[in-house]
Amino acid sequence: MALINGFENDGVITVNRVVLRPGYAVDDLEERVAELCENVKTYHSDTGFVGGFVALNSGHVSNEGSTVGQAVESPLKGREALIVTFWRSFAEHERSHRSATFQPLFRRVLELCENGNEEIAYNLLWSGQAYSAEEAAAARAAKARYLKAA
Repeated sequence: MALINGFENDGVITVNRVVLRPGYAVDDLEERVAELCENVKTYHSDTGFVGGFVALNSGHVSNEGSTVGQAVESPLKGREALIVTFWRSFAEHERSHRSATFQPLFRRVLELCENGNEEIAYNLLWSGQAYSAEEAAAARAAKARYLKAA
Protein backbone atom coordinates (compact mmCIF):
# COMPACT_ATOMS: atom_id res chain seq x y z
CA MET A 1 0.00 0.00 0.00
CA ALA A 2 1.31 3.46 -0.86
CA LEU A 3 1.32 6.36 1.56
CA ILE A 4 -0.31 8.42 -1.17
CA ASN A 5 -1.47 6.96 -4.50
CA GLY A 6 1.35 7.09 -7.04
CA PHE A 7 4.04 7.89 -4.45
CA GLU A 8 6.89 5.42 -4.77
CA ASN A 9 9.06 4.43 -1.81
CA ASP A 10 12.09 6.16 -3.36
CA GLY A 11 10.26 9.49 -3.67
CA VAL A 12 10.85 12.59 -1.59
CA ILE A 13 8.59 14.15 1.03
CA THR A 14 9.00 17.85 1.77
CA VAL A 15 7.73 19.58 4.89
CA ASN A 16 7.23 23.32 5.37
CA ARG A 17 6.35 24.59 8.84
CA VAL A 18 4.38 27.83 8.81
CA VAL A 19 3.68 29.90 11.94
CA LEU A 20 1.19 32.67 11.18
CA ARG A 21 2.24 36.24 11.96
CA PRO A 22 -0.06 38.20 14.26
CA GLY A 23 -2.79 39.89 12.24
CA TYR A 24 -3.23 36.98 9.83
CA ALA A 25 -5.95 34.35 10.10
CA VAL A 26 -6.15 30.71 9.06
CA ASP A 27 -8.43 31.85 6.22
CA ASP A 28 -5.53 33.91 4.83
CA LEU A 29 -3.28 30.86 4.96
CA GLU A 30 -5.90 28.59 3.40
CA GLU A 31 -6.49 30.99 0.52
CA ARG A 32 -2.81 31.52 -0.29
CA VAL A 33 -1.82 27.89 0.10
CA ALA A 34 -4.78 26.82 -2.06
CA GLU A 35 -3.55 29.13 -4.84
CA LEU A 36 -0.04 27.75 -4.49
CA CYS A 37 -1.20 24.12 -4.44
CA GLU A 38 -3.43 24.63 -7.48
CA ASN A 39 -0.42 26.05 -9.31
CA VAL A 40 1.75 23.07 -8.38
CA LYS A 41 -0.96 20.60 -9.44
CA THR A 42 -1.50 22.44 -12.75
CA TYR A 43 2.12 22.97 -13.74
CA HIS A 44 4.01 20.15 -12.01
CA SER A 45 1.74 17.08 -11.94
CA ASP A 46 3.60 15.80 -15.00
CA THR A 47 7.04 16.99 -13.83
CA GLY A 48 7.41 15.25 -10.47
CA PHE A 49 4.60 16.35 -8.13
CA VAL A 50 2.66 13.38 -6.73
CA GLY A 51 0.44 14.89 -4.03
CA GLY A 52 0.33 16.61 -0.69
CA PHE A 53 -1.64 17.89 2.25
CA VAL A 54 -1.78 20.80 4.68
CA ALA A 55 -2.40 20.21 8.40
CA LEU A 56 -3.27 22.81 11.05
CA ASN A 57 -2.10 22.51 14.66
CA SER A 58 -5.23 21.45 16.58
CA GLY A 59 -3.80 22.48 19.93
CA HIS A 60 -3.91 18.99 21.37
CA VAL A 61 -0.72 17.71 22.96
CA SER A 62 -0.42 14.00 23.62
CA ASN A 63 0.64 13.52 27.21
CA GLU A 64 0.93 9.81 26.47
CA GLY A 65 3.23 10.34 23.49
CA SER A 66 5.24 13.37 24.67
CA THR A 67 8.30 13.26 26.86
CA VAL A 68 8.75 17.00 27.34
CA GLY A 69 6.41 18.13 30.10
CA GLN A 70 2.70 17.65 30.36
CA ALA A 71 1.26 20.52 28.36
CA VAL A 72 -2.48 20.80 28.12
CA GLU A 73 -2.62 22.73 24.86
CA SER A 74 -0.07 23.79 22.24
CA PRO A 75 0.54 27.54 22.29
CA LEU A 76 0.58 27.42 18.47
CA LYS A 77 -3.00 26.13 18.22
CA GLY A 78 -4.56 27.53 15.04
CA ARG A 79 -1.35 29.40 14.13
CA GLU A 80 0.98 26.61 12.99
CA ALA A 81 0.53 24.56 9.84
CA LEU A 82 2.54 21.90 8.05
CA ILE A 83 2.59 21.87 4.25
CA VAL A 84 3.63 18.38 3.18
CA THR A 85 4.28 17.48 -0.45
CA PHE A 86 5.29 14.28 -2.22
CA TRP A 87 7.65 14.26 -5.23
CA ARG A 88 9.26 11.71 -7.51
CA SER A 89 12.66 13.31 -6.85
CA PHE A 90 14.28 16.21 -5.02
CA ALA A 91 15.61 17.64 -8.31
CA GLU A 92 12.05 17.82 -9.70
CA HIS A 93 10.89 19.54 -6.52
CA GLU A 94 13.64 22.13 -6.82
CA ARG A 95 12.83 22.82 -10.48
CA SER A 96 9.19 23.44 -9.56
CA HIS A 97 10.21 26.10 -7.05
CA ARG A 98 12.24 27.94 -9.67
CA SER A 99 9.27 28.27 -12.02
CA ALA A 100 8.01 31.77 -12.81
CA THR A 101 4.40 30.85 -11.95
CA PHE A 102 5.35 29.40 -8.54
CA GLN A 103 7.54 32.15 -7.10
CA PRO A 104 4.96 34.98 -6.80
CA LEU A 105 2.49 32.66 -5.05
CA PHE A 106 5.21 31.30 -2.77
CA ARG A 107 6.19 34.85 -1.74
CA ARG A 108 2.54 35.54 -0.82
CA VAL A 109 2.57 32.54 1.53
CA LEU A 110 5.87 33.67 3.04
CA GLU A 111 4.33 37.07 3.88
CA LEU A 112 2.20 35.21 6.45
CA CYS A 113 5.13 33.42 8.09
CA GLU A 114 6.41 34.60 11.43
CA ASN A 115 9.13 31.95 11.31
CA GLY A 116 10.49 32.52 7.80
CA ASN A 117 10.61 29.25 5.96
CA GLU A 118 12.72 26.14 6.00
CA GLU A 119 11.62 23.28 3.80
CA ILE A 120 13.10 19.94 4.78
CA ALA A 121 13.17 16.97 2.40
CA TYR A 122 12.71 13.47 3.80
CA ASN A 123 13.10 9.95 2.43
CA LEU A 124 10.37 7.50 3.37
CA LEU A 125 11.44 4.77 5.81
CA TRP A 126 8.06 3.20 6.53
CA SER A 127 4.37 3.60 5.79
CA GLY A 128 1.43 1.38 6.55
CA GLN A 129 -2.22 1.28 7.36
CA ALA A 130 -4.13 -0.16 10.30
CA TYR A 131 -5.13 -3.79 10.37
CA SER A 132 -8.75 -4.71 9.78
CA ALA A 133 -10.53 -5.98 12.92
CA GLU A 134 -9.91 -9.56 11.77
CA GLU A 135 -6.22 -8.95 11.03
CA ALA A 136 -5.74 -7.26 14.42
CA ALA A 137 -7.31 -10.22 16.23
CA ALA A 138 -5.08 -12.65 14.30
CA ALA A 139 -1.97 -10.55 15.08
CA ARG A 140 -2.79 -10.50 18.80
CA ALA A 141 -3.39 -14.27 18.79
CA ALA A 142 -0.07 -14.88 16.99
CA LYS A 143 1.80 -12.69 19.48
CA ALA A 144 0.22 -14.48 22.42
CA ARG A 145 1.05 -17.88 20.92
CA TYR A 146 4.63 -17.13 19.88
CA LEU A 147 5.64 -15.00 22.85
CA LYS A 148 4.89 -17.96 25.12
CA ALA A 149 7.12 -20.16 22.95
CA ALA A 150 10.09 -17.77 23.14
